[in-house]
Amino acid sequence: MSEMDESRHWADVIAENVAATREKHIIATGITPSGSIHIGNLREVLTADGAYRALCDAGVDAELIYIGDTFDPLRKVYPFLPDDYAEHVGKPLYAIPCPCGNCANYAEHYLMPFLESLKELDIAPTVYRAHELYGNGDFVPATMKALRNRDKIAAILEEVSKRAIPADWSPFNVLCESCGRITTTQVTGFDERRETVDYTCDCGYAGTVPVKGNGKLTWRVDWAARWGILGVTIEPFGKDHATRGGSYDTGTRISREIYGYEPPYPIIYEWIHLKGKGAMSSSTGVTVTISDMLRVMPPEVLRYLIIKTKPEKHIDFDPSRIVELIDEYDRATGRARELSQTETSLRSDIPFTHIVTALQIASDPDGFQEVLRRSGYAAFDMESVQRRMENALNWLALYAPESVKFEVQETLPPVVESLTPEQRRGLLLLASGISDDLTASDLHDLVYEVSEEVGISGSKLFQAIYIAILGKKSGPRAGYFMASLDREFLLKRLREAGRE
Repeated sequence: MSEMDESRHWADVIAENVAATREKHIIATGITPSGSIHIGNLREVLTADGAYRALCDAGVDAELIYIGDTFDPLRKVYPFLPDDYAEHVGKPLYAIPCPCGNCANYAEHYLMPFLESLKELDIAPTVYRAHELYGNGDFVPATMKALRNRDKIAAILEEVSKRAIPADWSPFNVLCESCGRITTTQVTGFDERRETVDYTCDCGYAGTVPVKGNGKLTWRVDWAARWGILGVTIEPFGKDHATRGGSYDTGTRISREIYGYEPPYPIIYEWIHLKGKGAMSSSTGVTVTISDMLRVMPPEVLRYLIIKTKPEKHIDFDPSRIVELIDEYDRATGRARELSQTETSLRSDIPFTHIVTALQIASDPDGFQEVLRRSGYAAFDMESVQRRMENALNWLALYAPESVKFEVQETLPPVVESLTPEQRRGLLLLASGISDDLTASDLHDLVYEVSEEVGISGSKLFQAIYIAILGKKSGPRAGYFMASLDREFLLKRLREAGRE
């Protein structure tokens, strides 16, 4: 993979690098639905979609596909599962009961919400489920070739990964007819003409089954095989697979030497780190789900979070700072924003920061609109504002830090007793200087003029304003905040606090 051009968006550089190598490009992405699919997982899908869009924009024939690894086994009883799931450890995800009882199986329980989220994000891949591909026979030729070339594959794995391969290793894991597990079986032979395998299982069962639908290739062989089966030419994957001797290195050798297929162009991506908790992982419970994020930000902003950053750079994500991210998106221009657009994208006329403030002053629709008008937003697109209102209310409930939350006090707060004589005098002078024609910016400047006149710092007078109105020492941007309040209420409160 060539170095990214610093002056151009990473997706356009990838499109230029690969455009002439094939008549059609198939960009693949896939995730094992073993738990809630979070925004860390989403980076892979959005990276693939970014490359797909850049290719389409460049006039290249391209297709985006998604493979749900539904044939993968349940590795353990994760913290979010009840203890009775211990009996299903080792079974394929598609063959395990749904945790809520409303979906076809365990895999669909986590896969369906994810696919619904993709629709909101305006991502429309061709979706494959691994167990269906195996069940339809798509992997039969690749499986028989792997069984025939077992020794060659084992040699590649040992040479590339520097790990010893057991003498009884097989590239194919059989699904036991008795216990239903895929992790406890051992291939003892195969019949190439009949396309069957013989196996034994730790549960004591032994049998012979057709390859079709009764097992899957081991991960490193499966990955290499699917490239050729599905015609994959580009694929993003995490840095763990890109390490020296890792899955991509072995997959490259197996794809070329066993299956005669040139491996896809790699896009290696870094993790998304959740502030204070590290890299996101379903198995450890360090996650923020996509559906939760779509409650607190528009889909185009969630796209922007990932699309704006080069895949090889990690992303630090702090849900408490979503306000800043949304305002950054609204200010953004250029390719990152263009690749972030969805069919329902709406640029808000009002900063999200101010919507959060306005909602805490007046949450009912009529009062909210009046607050916006008082603070200088006489005309605005109500559809975009309404959607941002819903995002803001959810963010305040779920992720907003206490420092952002406030409540306008109906009566003079007792804490005003802590104000100094200079602060009280400043409040009285401020009230006398406020007229109906002052804008938010004028009010902000007035605070500094008054603070200088009474001989205190601007920050001390700002504190006095917040104490008088909110009952605490901090609050939203004072100019817009005061402009958003009913002018009669504001003047009365400043005078009351100043005389106290």
